[in-house]
Amino acid sequence: MHTAIDQAHFRDVMGHLPTGVVALCGLTPTATHPHGLVVGTFQSLSLEPPLVTFSVAHTSTTWPKLRTARRVCASVLAAGQEDVCRALSSKQPNKFADIDWALSDLGTPRIAGAHAWIECDLTQELEGGDHVIVVARVVRMATGWGDPLIFHKGRLGGFGAPSMV
Repeated sequence: MHTAIDQAHFRDVMGHLPTGVVALCGLTPTATHPHGLVVGTFQSLSLEPPLVTFSVAHTSTTWPKLRTARRVCASVLAAGQEDVCRALSSKQPNKFADIDWALSDLGTPRIAGAHAWIECDLTQELEGGDHVIVVARVVRMATGWGDPLIFHKGRLGGFGAPSMV
């Protein structure tokens, strides 16, 4: 028998698990600017082949656009990039208007100053409750500098730094 789990309690307990903050960015053939969103569920899945996974809420208005890019760059945000996180979490039409980014030679938007970049091809989507679980094949990756941006207990911050809202 399964006991019902209160959603607020579920969020509170899961909020104790610190997560990295990853900007998923891509260009669609007809777009005048990149599309992007932020996830806290990005992780490695397989070494052979090199696969990663992340999940996106079914309510996302950006994911239907971003998925058509077929290749995305996952920019692991660095401590101090809270403004990038807020911009990509917004509902404004051009989320990249105030973000420093550059197009990689593989054609994906990379966030300047990120802690790491992982360019990947979207390969599979699976249902996962109120989210879609995405599997992507890594085609290239590189590291940046500094500490990663972390989301913990509803706040953004870095290692040893005071958390910022």
